[in-house]
Amino acid sequence: MDKFYHSVRLDADLCKGCINCIKRCPTQAIRVRGGKAQINSKFCIDCGECIRVCSYHAKKATYDKLEVMKQFKYTVALPAPALYSQFNNLDDVNIVLNALLMMGFDDVFEVSAAAELVSEATRTYLTTHEEQLPLISTACPSVVRLIRVRFPNLIPHLLPLKPPVEVAAIMAAQKAMERTGFAREDIGICFISPCPSKVTYAKAPLGTEKSEIDCVLAIKDVYPQLLSHMKAVGDEGLELSTSGKIGISWGRSGGEAGGLFTENYLAADGIENVIRVLEDLEDQKFSHLKFVELNACNGGCVGGVLTVENPYVAEVKLKRLRKYMPVARSHMENEEHAETIVPWTVGVQYEPVFNLGENIMESFARLNQAERLCEKFPGLDCGSCGAPTCKALAEDIVRGQASENDCVYYLRENLHRLSEEVAILADDLHAGNTGGQETLRIMKEYIQRIYSEMSRLDNKDDNQEDSV
Repeated sequence: MDKFYHSVRLDADLCKGCINCIKRCPTQAIRVRGGKAQINSKFCIDCGECIRVCSYHAKKATYDKLEVMKQFKYTVALPAPALYSQFNNLDDVNIVLNALLMMGFDDVFEVSAAAELVSEATRTYLTTHEEQLPLISTACPSVVRLIRVRFPNLIPHLLPLKPPVEVAAIMAAQKAMERTGFAREDIGICFISPCPSKVTYAKAPLGTEKSEIDCVLAIKDVYPQLLSHMKAVGDEGLELSTSGKIGISWGRSGGEAGGLFTENYLAADGIENVIRVLEDLEDQKFSHLKFVELNACNGGCVGGVLTVENPYVAEVKLKRLRKYMPVARSHMENEEHAETIVPWTVGVQYEPVFNLGENIMESFARLNQAERLCEKFPGLDCGSCGAPTCKALAEDIVRGQASENDCVYYLRENLHRLSEEVAILADDLHAGNTGGQETLRIMKEYIQRIYSEMSRLDNKDDNQEDSV
C-alpha cells in the first residue's frame, strides 16, 4: 500500500504555468518549473483546492467511472449525506435512494446511518477518554493528513474511530454477503463521494490495513442520471432511509459536532480556517473544548469539488431537508454495531515530509542557510519564481531543487552587476591597465553570462505575464 497515493493529478497538457494554484495550496505542494506546474506528492493532502482555483482545468480528481459497476455481480451504493443537498425541493431522501436502485444498484446503504452510529460511539469515547481532550474529528482525510505532516503534536488528539464511510462499507458488505451468498470479491461497495479526499482514503485508509470500499464515484457523475430516475419514483417507492437529523447533518459544517450533544465544541470549514484553528490548538489557545470538527472544504462536505451545487445553497437545502426528520434512526443496539466501530487497528504516524535534512543537525544547518538566502530576496512572495513564497524558494534551493536566479528580482540585480563589471573591464582595456588578450577573454565570458541571464530573465517575464 502506497501511503502517498493521491487522487489529485495534473494534466500537463492543459497547464499554462500560471501561479494561481501555488498561491492557494495550503501545504505549498505545487511549484511551476519550466512553464508547467508540478505537484510534490509528499506535501499534497488531496484537499482539492488546486482543482477549485485552476482556470484551465489542469488539476483533476481521479475517481471511478460509472462503468465500474459492471465488474461486480452485486453492487451497493453508499450515498454521502452531501448527495441529498444537490437537489431542489427534495423533501424525502427515499426518492434519491429509490432512484439509485433504478439506476442499476442492487442495494443502498446510507453513510448517514453509519454516521449516527459513529456519533453515538464518539459520545461514549468523550466520556471515557478525558485525557485526550479536545478530540479532533477524523472524518475528513485531508485534515488528518495535514495533521500528520504539519502538526505532529496534535496526533494524540485524533479521534481513533473509523469514519462513517468505512463503517457503512463494512456493514453493507456483510449485509450483501448474507443476503446473496456471493463471495466478497463479487460484491462492489460503491461510495458516492463529494470530494477526491475520500478517493485517497479508499486507496490508502487510515487506522486500518484495507478499506472495504471497492470503488468511489463522483456526485457530479451520478447527479444527472439520478435526476431522470427521481422523476419516475412514484408513491410505490420503497422506504429505504435509516437515518435522521444527526446523520444527514454530517454533510455540512458543524453537523458532526452537533450530534455529540455538547456545547464545548469548535467547528471550522475551509482549509485556510482549518490551518488557523490547528495552529491555535497547537499553541493551546483554547480551553474547555471537548471536540473539534474540521472540514477542508467550505461549508463542509457539501463544498467538495466533486459536487454540483453551490456549497452555501446546498447547506440550506440540507437544513430544510432535515427539518421534519427524527433525531436519529440508527443506534448501537447490538454487539455487531459495537464491533464495527472499533478503534483504529493501525496507529497514525507523523510524516516529517517538510524536514530540510535527514537529522536534526542537518535540518538546523539547512534552516540557517535558507534564512540567509531569504535575506537576499525581496520578500514580496510574488510567486514569479515558481514557488509560493520567498521562504519556500529558499527551502527549495537548500534541497537542491531550485537556484537563486529563479528569483526575478535577484536575477535583475545579478544582471546589472555583470554589466557594471564589463564596463569596468572595458575602461581598463581602453586605458591599457591590463593585458589585452586576457581582458578580452574575461569580457567575452562576462558577455556570455549576461546573455544567459537575459535569456533566463525573458523566460521569467513571460511566465509572469502569463500568470497575470
